[in-house]
Amino acid sequence: MTDARCSCGAIALSLPGPSSLVVACHCTDCQRRTGAPFGVGAFYPVEEVKISGAPREYVRAAESGGKVRFHFCADCASTVYWSADNLPAMIGVAVGAIADPNGPAPIKSIFERSKHPWVEIVGAGIEHLEHGGARKSSS
Repeated sequence: MTDARCSCGAIALSLPGPSSLVVACHCTDCQRRTGAPFGVGAFYPVEEVKISGAPREYVRAAESGGKVRFHFCADCASTVYWSADNLPAMIGVAVGAIADPNGPAPIKSIFERSKHPWVEIVGAGIEHLEHGGARKSSS
């Protein structure tokens, strides 16, 4: 088992272990949400995640046309997890909330059209996408 939590510990998630789907997202919404040049999420099936605490929710429109629901701590304001209309069976968990430096690296780097030019997500087999679902054009 793995766990994720907010900075103060009021919101905690019990996870089944390391995720096989870790994604780095460079969209401007993730940049603003994290205060960093990209966000990284580990995705898990909804039924395998146990949530404790009383998170608050912020809902925004996604570039996919659906909605994304972010769940954060009302005390320390850490975003711990989210769900998206286009992936209803999955929960995205902020990799920083898991805080395991030995966890799996991203297998996808999405919305690279808004990636900072000095950022490189590298590794064998990483899929690089200009948008959320279209392959990056190669030069």
